[in-house]
Amino acid sequence: MNATKKILFTDLDGTLLDSQKNISAKNQKAVQAALDAGHKIVVATGRPLVSAIAQSKALGLTYDGCYAIAYNGACIYDFQEQKIIYSKSFPRKFLRTVFDQAYKAHLHVQTYSDESILSEYETESLKRYASITKVPYQIVKDVTQALDSDPHKIIVIDYENHQTLEEFQVQIAPYIEGKLQSFFSDDCYLEFTALNLSKGIAIRHLCDYLQIPIENTVAVGDAQNDIPMLEAAAVGAVMANAGDDIKKHGNYITKADNDHSGVAEVIEKFIL
Repeated sequence: MNATKKILFTDLDGTLLDSQKNISAKNQKAVQAALDAGHKIVVATGRPLVSAIAQSKALGLTYDGCYAIAYNGACIYDFQEQKIIYSKSFPRKFLRTVFDQAYKAHLHVQTYSDESILSEYETESLKRYASITKVPYQIVKDVTQALDSDPHKIIVIDYENHQTLEEFQVQIAPYIEGKLQSFFSDDCYLEFTALNLSKGIAIRHLCDYLQIPIENTVAVGDAQNDIPMLEAAAVGAVMANAGDDIKKHGNYITKADNDHSGVAEVIEKFIL
């Protein structure tokens, strides 16, 4: 058991990244100091794996000791080995139910292949999401036919009205019971994944894989999909910019928000 090394699990949007989706020099320096000291850094995001890998590369987080948890825990990637070490998908037939119900509610819905976003319609929400995440998209006739393998995630998007997504979550619940789970990664994003899956479960899986005790884990996040991660880690650090409903799930709240290097604060206090 690797008892001396610590492992930081950090969300991207609203956490490691500022409001302009950049990493501050102070955050970058703190991350590098942690890696230089032999600790592990894990990007834990709701984004698809292709985006998590691209973003990690852009941030310089691809050295030995760097990992990515994507799709809210459905996939874990080892940068040193350049391979997926954990993956949990769901049957693609479940796509049709969510897609058709989303259309009835006049909402944009999409899933992912290994390389791109897959959507049956080109919408403003799709173009905006692709621009934010820097993931290319494909328009296909039928997502269930376009995929080569079972998917990891579906996302329903509304950039204008969070309440519409809340109503849709309630409306679709009977259709997905026992098949999929739904949760918010952001007020604009309602996500669907396989059951019994979360960033928290992924933390425990990676710690077992690396033989790092859970007592040596630190997680930092700001959103609903970060709650299982914040509760699973020994230190659950909630960003100052998070809502009060999220802050109650951590045991430390940063003084600095994501626009003022809150992750560096966490690294300096709990990792170094």
